[in-house]
Amino acid sequence: MSTHAKRERLLLADLLEAAGPEAPTLCDGWSARELAAHVVVRERRPDAAGGLLLNVLKGRLDKAMDEYTAKPYEELIRLIRTGPPKMSVYSVKQIDEAANAVEFYVHAEDVRRAQPDWSPRPLDPVFSDALWSRLEKLARLTGRRSPVGLVLRRPDGRTAVAHKGTPVVTVTGEPGELTLFCFGRQESAAVQLDGAPEAVAKLTVAKLGI
Repeated sequence: MSTHAKRERLLLADLLEAAGPEAPTLCDGWSARELAAHVVVRERRPDAAGGLLLNVLKGRLDKAMDEYTAKPYEELIRLIRTGPPKMSVYSVKQIDEAANAVEFYVHAEDVRRAQPDWSPRPLDPVFSDALWSRLEKLARLTGRRSPVGLVLRRPDGRTAVAHKGTPVVTVTGEPGELTLFCFGRQESAAVQLDGAPEAVAKLTVAKLGI
């Protein structure tokens, strides 16, 4: 059975291929080429990927990124499609699903929503619930730098607290949109923000995400 991570991986590869290497993305100002290199380095260079979280490894990460960014774009797309090597922890289905379903969803939207003609992508209920389940676990981590109290709310009323504090802003939207919001794509997420105008303004430009 195909997993959400595998489906989003293939979609991401298709979107990157269609967009072309110089296309813009929502991800830290990266081009499609740089985003593709990031995905490959994360899966194939664990010795360098730690630099995403640890400053001591940032030099190694930068070097690996330069190396992979210089590779032919078609090769990067192929490496994304074929997935991690067999010895990688990401080759284990359960780990791939846990670590990559959200990762690839967010990056697929990074490519889609940076294009002028993008339109909302409806998600099936099972995938939406999977994103919500993951977001519930990650909410406090992604919202830890919020300058205000942050509550996430699905249209059906289910909520998760991403950051305690006052004043409080409640962000309402579908799980996919809430995921994008919490991973720092506030301006591109289709959500409703309820709270004091000053608090909403601060949250909109806050550095959210892992």
